[in-house]
Amino acid sequence: MSLPIDPVAASDDLPSAPVDSSTPAVGLSVPDPSPSLLQTLQSLLYIMVVALFILTFSAQPFRIPSASMESTLQIGDFLLVNKQVTPGLFPALASASEIHRGDIIVFHYPVDPAKDLVKRVIGLPGDRLRLRSGRVYLNDHALIEPYAIYRPSPSDSYRDEFPHLDRTDPDVDSRWWIQMHTLVSHGELTVPADSYFVLGDNRNDSEDSRYWGFVPRAAIVGKPFLIYFSLNQPAIQPDDSDDDDASAQSSKTGSTVQTHFLAEYLFRLVRWNRTLRIPR
Repeated sequence: MSLPIDPVAASDDLPSAPVDSSTPAVGLSVPDPSPSLLQTLQSLLYIMVVALFILTFSAQPFRIPSASMESTLQIGDFLLVNKQVTPGLFPALASASEIHRGDIIVFHYPVDPAKDLVKRVIGLPGDRLRLRSGRVYLNDHALIEPYAIYRPSPSDSYRDEFPHLDRTDPDVDSRWWIQMHTLVSHGELTVPADSYFVLGDNRNDSEDSRYWGFVPRAAIVGKPFLIYFSLNQPAIQPDDSDDDDASAQSSKTGSTVQTHFLAEYLFRLVRWNRTLRIPR
């Protein structure tokens, strides 16, 4: 015998017990929204691996130590250099990374490969060039060089009238002077294959291809693509006066003065107008 079913009791519209949504159900775990220490370490490791890859195969930092490329590059500029122009690393990118006339390049100094230099490419393989009164003539045409500066300097026949076959300058590399004689015809120097003739933008204060010869293709490290930081030469010095009045200041006042000076010094030390600039 079956019991009668009350249709009201069986309805879905019966009120249910209230549920507190802020209280998790028994047996269920709520994940912690904050990342774990392991996840943080993994993220840092990924960043380090990517940075190491970039510095090893793609970009490398350099610092400018001399005035030979002023005012394009100044002492205290820090550069990021694209190393993909180096042959062999990324052959597929070689066509996009070819060296062009007017490019700024970083390269191993041919006289001492342990040193790296930065100059501007003036002559490509096959180019004929000469300098008259310091001005560059390339393939019988005067080269327009808005980047070059000529600061007042005593005249130098070797520097300004190149190629100069008389060895009048002690700074000229002897091996280069001998090689140069074999490459000069009718007062012009012909750039050989797989070599580049480079000059500093600060023409009267730069030891470059005029003094030590060509840059081989294999010696090129890359092209600078960003000045990521730049520092002035230290010029502001703290006041070291022994005045009695200065020594009588309270320690609190002295600390405030030193903090203000340090902040001003650091602000002036950085060339903010050169930071994140593209060298051209």
